[in-house]
Amino acid sequence: MRDTRESRLLLVLLIAIAFALITVDIRGGEDSPVDGARQAAATVFGPVENGLAGAVDPVGNAVAAVRDSGHRHDRVSELERENAALKARLGSDDRTRSQLRQFDKMLKTAGTGRYGIKGAQVIAIGAAQGFSWTVTIDAGTKDGIRRDMTVLNGDGLVGRVTTVGPDTATVLLANDPDFSVGTRMEKTDELGFASGSGDRPMRVQLLNGKARVKKGDRLVTFGSEADKPFVPGVPVGTVVRVDPSGGDLTRTVYVQPFVSFTKLDVIGVVVQPPRTDPRDAVLPAAPKPTPTPTVTVTVTPNAPQGQNQQNQQNQPDENGAGANQPGDGAQQPQDGAQPPGNVQQPQGDAAQQPQQ
Repeated sequence: MRDTRESRLLLVLLIAIAFALITVDIRGGEDSPVDGARQAAATVFGPVENGLAGAVDPVGNAVAAVRDSGHRHDRVSELERENAALKARLGSDDRTRSQLRQFDKMLKTAGTGRYGIKGAQVIAIGAAQGFSWTVTIDAGTKDGIRRDMTVLNGDGLVGRVTTVGPDTATVLLANDPDFSVGTRMEKTDELGFASGSGDRPMRVQLLNGKARVKKGDRLVTFGSEADKPFVPGVPVGTVVRVDPSGGDLTRTVYVQPFVSFTKLDVIGVVVQPPRTDPRDAVLPAAPKPTPTPTVTVTVTPNAPQGQNQQNQQNQPDENGAGANQPGDGAQQPQDGAQPPGNVQQPQGDAAQQPQQ
């Protein structure tokens, strides 16, 4: 429709009529003259309105559902983030407590041996580096780490430093086949050389082929010249098997390391050796032997009948002579045997007893 004077007048007229009808309807109340027209319009347009509402409501509900779904999704995501943060915090607390226990144990070991150590943490394993048993630690030359330094933890010998960078270093573990360390037996001081065997016990060659060693004996590091690469007295492991000597010049024993090489986390690099050899002081307290059970014998007052009869046979007679005295070398005379001495039995008629 064009915007002309006639169209504007028509619009003003319609608006005036609408206001007039509204005024009449309000003043009329329930008896409004336009009530019939309203009912007729409801009858005509009601089905159409319901149809349109039925068609539009699913769309509106879907839009509302999408809007609410987004809100719920945001809430679920927020709860998931909070849950993950709580789990991470709990896991971090558990790991922190574990590291504190390891660090405390390592400090006690270092204090007992008078080792000056630099604490570090294992950040990588070296399986990709030639398939050797190595780990990478987060300490290097900036921390005073040098090549051929002893590495330990709270349990004992871990290995030695092989390569060093500014911030990291590589440690060759004691169970690597290329690893070798001088050892000394606890108490007996028997010397030997231990070599790694992967996930199996270490193999130790004792220099004395007749050395007296048994399962359960323990070893420590013997130490190297100028304390490189090994300082003395670091616990190595416990003997689990001893090969027969067979007259060889050396003797082979197998030692289970104190350190679990698959659970390394907090370690210490010995940057200052002890002034004196700690010998066996760093070893943990030896386990106490299990007490042997005591066998108790109870004597019953009522002896068996057969034993009582035997005791009666061994009782002395009325004259004080025992029936069968043990240790009596004299033999009882048998029938027809001569009595001892020069006494002879009467012969002939004198031997016959007088008859009544």
